[in-house]
Amino acid sequence: MNYISTRNKNILKSPSQAIIQGISEDGGLFVPEEMPILKESIDQLMGKGYKDLAFTIMKYFFTDFKEEELRNCIDLAYNNKFDSEEIVPIVQRDGAFFLELFHGPTLAFKDMALSILPHLINTALKKLSIDKKILILTATSGDTGKAALEGFSDVDNIKIMVFYPQDGVSQIQKLQMLTHQGDNTSVVGINGNFDDAQNGVKNLFNDNNLKKELSDNNILLSSANSINIGRLVPQIVYYFYGYLNLLENKEIKSGEKINVVVPTGNFGNILAAYYAKSMGLPINKLICASNENNVLTDFFNTGTYDIQRDFKMTSSPSMDILISSNLERLIFEISDREDGLTKELVNDLQVRKKYKISPEMGEKLRDFYGDFAHENQVEKSIAQLFKTSAYLIDTHTSVAYSVYKDYKESTGDKSKTLIASTASPFKFGASVGKALGIKDIKDDFEMLEVLARMSNSDIPENIKDLKGKRIIHKNICQKHEMKSMVEKFIGSGV
Repeated sequence: MNYISTRNKNILKSPSQAIIQGISEDGGLFVPEEMPILKESIDQLMGKGYKDLAFTIMKYFFTDFKEEELRNCIDLAYNNKFDSEEIVPIVQRDGAFFLELFHGPTLAFKDMALSILPHLINTALKKLSIDKKILILTATSGDTGKAALEGFSDVDNIKIMVFYPQDGVSQIQKLQMLTHQGDNTSVVGINGNFDDAQNGVKNLFNDNNLKKELSDNNILLSSANSINIGRLVPQIVYYFYGYLNLLENKEIKSGEKINVVVPTGNFGNILAAYYAKSMGLPINKLICASNENNVLTDFFNTGTYDIQRDFKMTSSPSMDILISSNLERLIFEISDREDGLTKELVNDLQVRKKYKISPEMGEKLRDFYGDFAHENQVEKSIAQLFKTSAYLIDTHTSVAYSVYKDYKESTGDKSKTLIASTASPFKFGASVGKALGIKDIKDDFEMLEVLARMSNSDIPENIKDLKGKRIIHKNICQKHEMKSMVEKFIGSGV
């Protein structure tokens, strides 16, 4: 298995090279030269624990890793840092199955991949005999930042720098990042939104002067965003795991198709489900759930991707995104892997702020369904589910749940459905509390205590410990100052 760029199929990289590089030199994203098809039948996967299943799936993508190397990465990633032995528990409520992806150290689905990415990178460096240091640059809409900091903290020969929108994350998300300890870490707030942070990081990857400066300091540039194939592939695993769980519990029959609902911002999480389906996982509909930044909903319904619209700050900040980077990988696939056309469409987005796909490409999106939830729907769904099922969900999961309810009502589709539950409700306590009608509590930590009592559960230790923690990272910059912040950071030595 080799990897090619979505914008130039002549660029060819081994899995290790693609993982280390993160993004192609032409600005494109790495995709498998050929999408692997699972040789094992679904029945043969039955009974596998999460680690064994992860190896079975990932071996198709990381073909230059020896079995012991890949298994070691998996063992180091999915250990007691997760608070559930299952790694991904599944909870049935209101006729759907919530795939709880938030039992890792930072209480968000990003832990599922960012727990293993540092080990994949370190193994790849050794395999290629690269004696260089790594600088990880990452933009975050809230959850990737802390998960990446957690994964790469104090890892030898790696520094990580996280840019986040200063006023575009929840208070808990911000505290998780700003109080993070680690000599090799830096967190910078930017005066702008997530798209500004993401575009700024992409520009840094394409800055030849910065690359030379880093090279002179014996440093390689890489990414922890889902643009990195080493971050995307591990996310495929939990969709297989969810399906097998339903099968083992006799909720479905072998080969029966299910629906998957994913609250979607940067398109990586739902793209992983699409890859799982491409490998042979029996999925009927891939339901792309957006918040009021509904650019993806419009794309799936009209074939036009248009970012010329107001950016909205919502109660689901990790989805407050207009430029969904991973959509480029899907465009590449539905264009019959036409790299020239993919490059043209991406360029149209940069220059004209929109592009339109052909009717033939649109036909290949039949497996997708796009819709969005208004803020009042998000609140209503949180309250309704808690009232009827005593089950507490966060705002992002509520976006998915709201869209699922509307989809089921409008289509009559009775397929069993997995909903990707992407974050702990305690990460967004203020918004969850508001949805439940809790008033007159302005302190976030006091709100968490109330929610814990109401739901008869404990506040996760990793959040409880934030109260009173010292703020370590105090840097804030303008969008145009991101490069100088990087230069200042690398000047401190790696």
